[in-house]
Amino acid sequence: MSINVTLPREGIALVAVDGYLDVDTVPQLRDHLSDQVGRGRRHLLLDLTAVPFMDSSGINVILRAYEETRRVGGSVRLISPTPTVQRVLDLTGVNRTVAGATSVADALAQVGEVTL
Repeated sequence: MSINVTLPREGIALVAVDGYLDVDTVPQLRDHLSDQVGRGRRHLLLDLTAVPFMDSSGINVILRAYEETRRVGGSVRLISPTPTVQRVLDLTGVNRTVAGATSVADALAQVGEVTL
């Protein structure tokens, strides 16, 4: 798995994940997400377009990031999950808690609408 973090705007981290999100790889993602929040990035855009598989540990890290960002008045957006990952999000109800977006531009527009 690889993780690429970019900063499209102040207070926002775009985290692109490439590879499986499972029990072996999730600690790396969890550390990246926590680090971004610790550096003052309240909004996390999690690009899942290159994630072919995600297990329950991936769900856990998303929900943990959601809770962490909410505590600081921020948010998490899941960008364009693959069909397999979207099915997991739908079956577990995560899609009802954590907002989704069809593209990075869509996610940035949504974050622009967030009021604190």
